[in-house]
Amino acid sequence: MTGNQAQIAATALRHAANRLFRILSVLLIFALTACSSQSRATSPKEVRRLGGSAQAEESRRKADKRLRSIAEAYDKKTPLTLALVTLDDICSGGQAKQWFFQDGKDQYKIRCALRVTAYYGANPDRIGDVLDAVFTAGDNNSSHGATGATIPFNHDAYRRRLVGYYRGHGPNPSGPGAEEPAQVFTPSQTLAWDTVRSSKKRLVQELTPCMKSDPPVTRCLHEPAQKTVADIRRQYGMAFRLELSISDYYEVSKEGEVQK
Repeated sequence: MTGNQAQIAATALRHAANRLFRILSVLLIFALTACSSQSRATSPKEVRRLGGSAQAEESRRKADKRLRSIAEAYDKKTPLTLALVTLDDICSGGQAKQWFFQDGKDQYKIRCALRVTAYYGANPDRIGDVLDAVFTAGDNNSSHGATGATIPFNHDAYRRRLVGYYRGHGPNPSGPGAEEPAQVFTPSQTLAWDTVRSSKKRLVQELTPCMKSDPPVTRCLHEPAQKTVADIRRQYGMAFRLELSISDYYEVSKEGEVQK
């Protein structure tokens, strides 16, 4: 090997070494970033600590009160009788940094969400009047600028026809041959009920078994504890179910900032 060839080989070796060093440096930075507190999954201990904080408890109390007040509004402002309330409350920890297929679960340390579902009894012979009263309450909310705050269902064209249908004054608003309508919905609420006019019954489903309560990470309540949808149906004649959309009430970012 001549001196010139040796020099060329040495230069190539140095370039290869430099490239390898840069690659290793990038991999090291990548690894250190993955191990940082902002990139790790939240431990169960940290979820419990954050979920039991004073700020989380206050946010939980406010969300619980707000959702229950909506359920109670139907009892106070319409012929529906509130008979049962279920509550599911879950605090979940954030995941480790998602380098691929990101869904946002690596952006927070903890997120807590509350879901409330209310069940009511009603007289099946008066379902037209019941629905009309629900929509009238929604009209009143709209006129006071409170749409969605309590009862969001007002007398739109479809719901007017729905009332007429249940009073025997008009056809099925969903069209000829359609199933009996058994719910109305908005993005924030869904109100469903037992069918009463068709021979093929579709009934409000029974409650799912309560998950294990482990506050502050999980809570599950059925109030009253032993009451069932079948009990409501036997007592009042038919059952209604109000599902409120899930409320995210407390969230802490990976940087430690409270978002809600």
